[in-house]
Amino acid sequence: MAENNVNNAPVAEMTQAELNEVLKVRREKLAALVEAGNDPFQITKYDQTHHSTDIKENFEVLEGQRVSIAGRMMSKRIMGKASFCNVQDLKGSIQSYVARDSIGVDEYAGFKKLDIGDIIGIEGTVFKTKTGEISVHAEKLTLLSKSLQVLPEKFHGLTNTDLRYRQRYVDLIVNPDVRDTFLKRSKIISTIRRFLDEQGFIEVETPMLVSNAGGAAARPFETHFNALDEDLKLRISLELYLKRLIVGGLEKVYEIGRVFRNEGLDTRHNPEFTLMELYQAYTDYHGMMDLTENMFRHVAQEVLGTTTIVYNGVEMDLGKPFERITMLDAVKKYSGVDFNEIHSDDEAKAIAKEKHVEFEDHHKKGDILNLFFEEFVEEHLIQPTFVMDHPIEISPLTKKKPEDPNYVERFEMFMNGWEMANAYSELNDPIDQRERFKAQEELLAKGDEEANRTDEDFMNALEIGMPPTGGIGYGIDRLCMLLTDSAAIRDVLLFPTMKTLEQ
Repeated sequence: MAENNVNNAPVAEMTQAELNEVLKVRREKLAALVEAGNDPFQITKYDQTHHSTDIKENFEVLEGQRVSIAGRMMSKRIMGKASFCNVQDLKGSIQSYVARDSIGVDEYAGFKKLDIGDIIGIEGTVFKTKTGEISVHAEKLTLLSKSLQVLPEKFHGLTNTDLRYRQRYVDLIVNPDVRDTFLKRSKIISTIRRFLDEQGFIEVETPMLVSNAGGAAARPFETHFNALDEDLKLRISLELYLKRLIVGGLEKVYEIGRVFRNEGLDTRHNPEFTLMELYQAYTDYHGMMDLTENMFRHVAQEVLGTTTIVYNGVEMDLGKPFERITMLDAVKKYSGVDFNEIHSDDEAKAIAKEKHVEFEDHHKKGDILNLFFEEFVEEHLIQPTFVMDHPIEISPLTKKKPEDPNYVERFEMFMNGWEMANAYSELNDPIDQRERFKAQEELLAKGDEEANRTDEDFMNALEIGMPPTGGIGYGIDRLCMLLTDSAAIRDVLLFPTMKTLEQ
């Protein structure tokens, strides 16, 4: 059976026998090329002068000019002595007109044997067909790489979600929207970098393998370093090392990097994800609010060309001043409970029972306030909102509010009901910090696997002296989800975590 007999059928509609025959034919074609001295895998480079979109956008300048394009052949129409094919590259796709009289008899015979998915290079002139389609009239065609597998049929695409995530390389080829998402993700991150660089921040890198995974409430992954015979953890946060750099006199620092949390999978959580944290000396959490508002607005404008984001049909306006509300006021607004009128842990637990909010025995008033916030408030925070002044119980690394030490100078930024950022006026009092770590150690002893351990080297750094500092962490993946209108975090991670398939 020749492959062309089944070439027009979607892969999903082929029988296994037909698919096996197609794969066999492709390998036979490769063997024939090698035997003839035309092994495509021996080609080491190709001079690509233009991408498809560059040609289309600059047709008036390039018409009649010689160009060299390269990419994957996604379609082919054989029409006797002349044919058409479509070449897909990084930026899009473009049609090529391939005629026997232009490339030669032998070369044209070789072109007719090419398969969908082969990677080719075409040299030729830019022109427009009678139907008005901008194309390249091929004068030389080179097979650059032979595809030995079969791509999903273009009209059906790769629709199996699990397979799309596992074979992202195929997903990128057959689903143009996926490619656009990741090109946009790259632009989001580069725009953030430029914004911060222009603000005088220094980009740094800190360890991923650490002896003490602190800076967040999360369960770490653990490993063993054989050379030192020492147990280590993958970092859950960037915070404690970046603060050490503030102590060292680097007044504005940031890092964009992967962190790892041994937690569940859902539409907004992956065990490894991209976090950005930045720290600035001599400012506080209000300074972090101003920086965040300006940065989000700038990124949206640069990436989308507008400050209005549409996610799942819902508009969010980054052009207006972001709302600022305390956690106490937000809980009162949406639950009707005023925690200013609650004066003990027992009273807080009683109102939680009344409102059917689940809590644990060790929870205090501040913990229960946060549970009320999660239960009654988060889903309502669609427009950009800074929720400020969290209870001290849930903020072990944050400076207390001078006027009320039960609360701290912290905010979380919300959009679309999601937490997008978490910021503090950083705690720089080493005596207070040691007491906070002590409280965390007590929670750890009671079985809280997400509690922080005391980091003695970090404590030493604080005792050296850290200036007043504002700090913030951003979930880069969630920002990418919003700006690309992606339904799940896996849609903005090139290679999301997947359960290994049995061999």
